[in-house]
Amino acid sequence: MRKHQQKFDLNSGGTPSLRGTLVKIFLLGLVDAGAGFVIMVLFGKEKFTFAFFIGVVTLIVNWIYLRRGGLPAKYLAPGVILLLAFQVYVVFFSGYISLTNFGTLHNGSYVEALDAIQQSAVAPIEGATEYELKIAQGDDKELQFIAIDMAAGKVFIGGSDYSKHPFREITEADGLVRDDYGYPTSVSGVEILTDDEIVDRSSEVVTLKVPLGPNLDKDGFLATVDGYLAQQNTFSYIYNEDAKTMTRLSDNKVFIADSKVGFFKSADDGELLSDIGWQVNVGFKNYSRIFTDKNLRGPLSGIILWTFLFAFLSVFTTFVFGLILALIFNDTRVRGLKIYRAVFILPYAFPAFLSAYVWRGMFNTQDGFINRSLLGFMGENPIPWLEQQGSARVAVLLVNLWLGFPYMFLICTGALQAIPADLSEAASIDGASAWKQVKAIKLPLLLVSLAPLLIASFAYNFNNFGVIYLVTAGGPFLDPTLEVTAGATDILITFVYRIAFSGSVGSDYGLASAFSVLIFMLIGSISFFSFKRTRGLEELTQ
Repeated sequence: MRKHQQKFDLNSGGTPSLRGTLVKIFLLGLVDAGAGFVIMVLFGKEKFTFAFFIGVVTLIVNWIYLRRGGLPAKYLAPGVILLLAFQVYVVFFSGYISLTNFGTLHNGSYVEALDAIQQSAVAPIEGATEYELKIAQGDDKELQFIAIDMAAGKVFIGGSDYSKHPFREITEADGLVRDDYGYPTSVSGVEILTDDEIVDRSSEVVTLKVPLGPNLDKDGFLATVDGYLAQQNTFSYIYNEDAKTMTRLSDNKVFIADSKVGFFKSADDGELLSDIGWQVNVGFKNYSRIFTDKNLRGPLSGIILWTFLFAFLSVFTTFVFGLILALIFNDTRVRGLKIYRAVFILPYAFPAFLSAYVWRGMFNTQDGFINRSLLGFMGENPIPWLEQQGSARVAVLLVNLWLGFPYMFLICTGALQAIPADLSEAASIDGASAWKQVKAIKLPLLLVSLAPLLIASFAYNFNNFGVIYLVTAGGPFLDPTLEVTAGATDILITFVYRIAFSGSVGSDYGLASAFSVLIFMLIGSISFFSFKRTRGLEELTQ
């Protein structure tokens, strides 16, 4: 009987079952529904580029999973999408932000900044009458204020458009009807809103400005914050839309919208109208600041040096300690080998952020376990672990050693077990000591297989935000006079975080993004050249 050999095509993926097809259709339906919802939200916010991109990606995903074949693409698609969303897009977005002045003082568009400035320019008129208020609407559905001056016994009415609904006094001759207390109950031509109707239109009520005269800027206006009391207000500044200038009424000083700095700025002496600005493109100004601003350049050199030192020592100490443990417990003659190995990986299994907080408590100068119990013999001179530069740096290195050695122990154990036992046996026969076997045979072979992991570990520790932030928060901060706060244990990423979110003058996302791009380029360059050097290790072992 002839056996027919069937050749399986990896690219085809075979014939899907009915159950698999139904599950696939159901999951794709969920993906499409979620994408459709996101697209509608983006359209509502006028984010058309993102909506288009998500729509295209959704169509591609449907095409990949609904067509026959293309098995590799079906496995790769989720990873590629996540890579684009959380890595590639982030890099390009950071690069874009680094070319702007985006930050606390410049966090919106020109129109948004203008609205904020105009809102902040409103000031109450001193000594002006405060009115009790009722809200009404006319036949055109436009809201109007019925302002009641109980002290004078007068009632006024007006709307936002002075030409249609001028602010004026009304009497019974105008169809005004009052109750026994003097409050209007009805006015001819308008309908007084109930409390529920006012609540429904509260956003319109609190933004309504009723001019007191034909010139809103000079005559002032009525406004309310609750719909029950109205105050007479005036503007501190007048905006000229054609010239894009603001005129300060107190001294008639003119401020020009400066598109280079994103502020309204006086052309005479450079005075800023307000600290509210808008986002503009500043080119490579943020990159220039990194290297030329003395407030940054001062602490930056020390931070860069400590960042490299921290990353190197973290990798070196964890690798050496993990390797020593792996060499000791790779011997089958050790009793309780499985128990020891399980104990050694506990720090790796325990959440790192909890470990960091526990260590922070243990390093407490007065009440910490280390000073009080382990080093209790020091008496009245405890080590200020987190209060001085040297001891704080030792502390974060010890914490990182605790968190990192189990990983090195695991990979070193696996690499050691992959080395043929014949090599060690042959070396023993030749009279090589255990140390010489490690130095001449095991270590070179280990470095070949572990070099990529050591490089990755260096890159990780170069940006190890968690340990620094949770244990010392970058401190101790020894020089409070610095304009840019920098701590003794700050590495680049924690320094950038402080610039981005905790600066003394607010957040500066543009400068922080410039730092992030440079860190990305630096780590990429180090990793690239380090991987090239690993080829030399491979040649050494051949």
